[in-house]
Amino acid sequence: MKIAGKIMKLVILTRPTYFIEEDKILTSLFEEGMDNLHLYKPESSPMYAERLLTLLSEEYYRYITVHEHFYLKSEYKLAGIHLDNTEKFVPEGYKGNVSRTCNDLQKLKDIKKNSKYVFLDNVLCSHNNNSPTLSIDELKYASHMGLIDKKVYAICSPKAEDIKTIKALGFGGIVLGNDLWNHFDIHSQTNFSSIVEHFKKIKKAIN
Repeated sequence: MKIAGKIMKLVILTRPTYFIEEDKILTSLFEEGMDNLHLYKPESSPMYAERLLTLLSEEYYRYITVHEHFYLKSEYKLAGIHLDNTEKFVPEGYKGNVSRTCNDLQKLKDIKKNSKYVFLDNVLCSHNNNSPTLSIDELKYASHMGLIDKKVYAICSPKAEDIKTIKALGFGGIVLGNDLWNHFDIHSQTNFSSIVEHFKKIKKAIN
């Protein structure tokens, strides 16, 4: 495989639960160039999402996509909404950007048609314990068939060699979740510089 010389997108997925220093950390990441944040708080009250948004500068709202409580998109002029699986439908009457998560290569072609971009789950490392990690052979075949392109972002916890592979496969971006947040203990730490440094490291590696 030939490694493509292109700039990949870096998406940050929030922790699934809220915590005290979250707004400060997100603000620091925005200041370091984060331009695609996914507010992922499954089964949480919209009240907490609204509180977090009000703690962030309005200039960052256009970089934020919500996974639930889709009314927030228009109320706060956010970037768009995200559907967490291929079975969910766009809300009736909604107009705006839609992204989706997919863990089935067979569905990827159709999912891409109606999405600004698609998160492909379980790439090289398992993010969702309910689904097996996609093998490198499966990913190579999907790349060869044109299923993987700039509209498809890999959800993973990348090591340096993984980033090279993801680039070579033709992915348009990488989605970081636990790989980022594991650098900070919400119960015992207040200094979050390790999170910021890890973000900068990955951002530099994919460009």
